[in-house]
Amino acid sequence: MRGKKLREIEEISGTIRELVVPGMKPKDLIDSVKERHPSASKKEIARAAFLTVILSAEFDPEDTQALHDLAVETRDELKGDADSAS
Repeated sequence: MRGKKLREIEEISGTIRELVVPGMKPKDLIDSVKERHPSASKKEIARAAFLTVILSAEFDPEDTQALHDLAVETRDELKGDADSAS
């Protein structure tokens, strides 16, 4: 089960890498990722975004910063969703 989840997160991470552009809003990224991975949760997408940051750090620091900002915004959006549901 754990290996399967990791593979799914890695696949979503690859999709994020293909789709993300500078200045992209988290909601737009989530919507784009969900088109390719309809069963992915926002939490899985946020995890995949952080994985993308980690994997890209050694190759393109500028791109990594943009990915990091997007991952943090996505995580914060998830917190907001959880807070408003309470």
